[in-house]
Amino acid sequence: MNNLALSSVSAIILGLGATLTFDLWALFLKYAFKVTPSNFCLIGRWILYMPEGIFKHSNIASAPEKNAECTVGWIAHYTIGVIFASIFVAIVGDNWLQHPALIPAIIFGVVTVLMPLFIMQPAFGLGVAASKTAKPTQARLRSLMNHTVFGTGLYLFGWLASLVISR
Repeated sequence: MNNLALSSVSAIILGLGATLTFDLWALFLKYAFKVTPSNFCLIGRWILYMPEGIFKHSNIASAPEKNAECTVGWIAHYTIGVIFASIFVAIVGDNWLQHPALIPAIIFGVVTVLMPLFIMQPAFGLGVAASKTAKPTQARLRSLMNHTVFGTGLYLFGWLASLVISR
């Protein structure tokens, strides 16, 4: 397998795996601490309003539901994970894929929190960095924690992929 194909396959594995790690973390928080997980249906709603020219909402939760918004939201969630992983693999290169290291993956995961804080939350009507929510500090910390877990997932699935690739 050539380097481009190997990098592409690795990015897909890392993205799906890191996003799955993110979701398993959310389930753990839900059942262990009664923390409500993110509603990916709202991402689907946001995307499905875009063809109508609506990119920003005063409150996405109060916008009328769209058909298949949950399906679109979950597909978008995993697609975004693969895109993030592809960017990560492009930055760290083949050497990281052969010898995954935790710190670069966690740093990248932390950097990915910029998307929800500065793009999605404002577009959903929640303000920059959740500033219009009832508990903005809690929302920010939760986003940071979730994206740190995503970075940890990049490392874990990078490590698993390196074991398979080295055989």
